[in-house]
Amino acid sequence: MTAPEPKPADPTPRGGPRRETWLVAVWPGMGSVAVAAGSWLSSELGARHQLDLPAEEFFDVEKVEVHKGIARVGWRPSSTFHLWRNPGKGPDLLIFIGEAQPSSRGLEFCHRILEVAGRFGVTRVFTFAAMATPMHPGATPRVFAVANHEALLDVLRPHPVEFLEEGQINGLNGVLLAAAAELDIEGVCLLGEMPFFAVSLPNPGASLAVLEVFSSLGGFSIEVGELREQSVSVDRRLTKIFENMPQVEIEIDEEDLDDDEEDLLASVDFIDELEDSVDEGEEALRRLPGPSRAKIEKLFKEAQADRTRALALKAELERLRVFDLYEDRFLDLFREGS
Repeated sequence: MTAPEPKPADPTPRGGPRRETWLVAVWPGMGSVAVAAGSWLSSELGARHQLDLPAEEFFDVEKVEVHKGIARVGWRPSSTFHLWRNPGKGPDLLIFIGEAQPSSRGLEFCHRILEVAGRFGVTRVFTFAAMATPMHPGATPRVFAVANHEALLDVLRPHPVEFLEEGQINGLNGVLLAAAAELDIEGVCLLGEMPFFAVSLPNPGASLAVLEVFSSLGGFSIEVGELREQSVSVDRRLTKIFENMPQVEIEIDEEDLDDDEEDLLASVDFIDELEDSVDEGEEALRRLPGPSRAKIEKLFKEAQADRTRALALKAELERLRVFDLYEDRFLDLFREGS
């Protein structure tokens, strides 16, 4: 099934040049940073709904809703396009807001988005995302940037961004850039910084930081006063939580280790026997009991899959007084965008 044709958009001024159009695409993710920024942008600008992508094309039915004994097809996420015509000299905006990302065929889904965007003459693609770091919740969040064309780096340099030198962008926030590159369309991902211990909570400060950079790039302004107030309120509460956060101690019974972890213990012990000459830091690591090291590896694995587990990992490293030895590896968990 193909997507319906878009509604006729507001015409460009008669006799005037064709205006540049940018696509902004957002989905839910860490801290709701991306979808909150995209939704705020669409709402404050008064963007007009244009069309939806058919949900049944990329989203399967995973459950049914039952009411008074009757089963009906369950909820499936919407994927909507909204258009804003810029009254000034900057670009028009086509804003795509997805309620969820499909579990498969992500690249194909992104090409469908770009197919629709092509009907509106889109020349540049933007995605928003979150970047979890060990920042203090009261600090000003940074905005990291990734581009799919080298020439775009020069476009971004005059603006308050830091380039993400290495790492990954998980999900369609990154895949859409790759799909755009295949079609030779310029693309940028802007990632708002947020505290790693609060990735499951909405973070309006990171959304605000992304919107400020994006509006600077587009040369237009949007009202963000209410969003700024929300940011101050949330940051105040997160700071209080952070400053009163107890040290978490985790006990793992060696009997609970699965076969893979027992193999890990055996491997660690074998490596211990081979180490004849190590520096002070390696010596401290070598003295850790095998179960403690296995526990650390287990927590690293959990934190890789769920960043909210990083707090427990950090607490365990500090309890064992080996955080300095694992610091680079720990920080690598948050050098990947979402």
